[in-house]
Amino acid sequence: MATPQSRPEVTLQVRRTFAAPREEVFAAWTEPEQLEKWMCRDVPAHIIIHHQQDIRTGGGYQMEIRDPAKGETYWGQGTYREVTPPEKLVFTWAWSKDRPDGPSMHPGSHETLVTVEFFARENSTEVVLTHTGLGTAALRDDHRGGWNGCFDVLAKVLPSPAA
Repeated sequence: MATPQSRPEVTLQVRRTFAAPREEVFAAWTEPEQLEKWMCRDVPAHIIIHHQQDIRTGGGYQMEIRDPAKGETYWGQGTYREVTPPEKLVFTWAWSKDRPDGPSMHPGSHETLVTVEFFARENSTEVVLTHTGLGTAALRDDHRGGWNGCFDVLAKVLPSPAA
């Protein structure tokens, strides 16, 4: 697949500082048992099934999100382009409906690219997530809400700093 193209008006950047060391925050993104505790869990009613989590450069992921309130199923999938512990993750991101090869949830939008950078800040970690290739400002805003919701859950599941 072609590399997603970025246009400034449809690029999203989210920054968040977590009260945990960089290695622990990176592990929350790269260890499947930890990732399953927070990724796409921003809506409590959603049922998330992680079918694949091969977190290595060239590996892939596939998750199924069931929305009982809407009676819909969404599939998120992509490929890890770069995994550089504990500094950086780069992966493709695509959503479809009903089945993994089903219609795009966002017609007119192609596979996008997510870059996550981890910066040590004393006893905390700043995470900078950049999501490029979003087709419209509305999709950017929709994804901003989703990523911020996921980050809220991540902050709750990370180990608490020592007193």
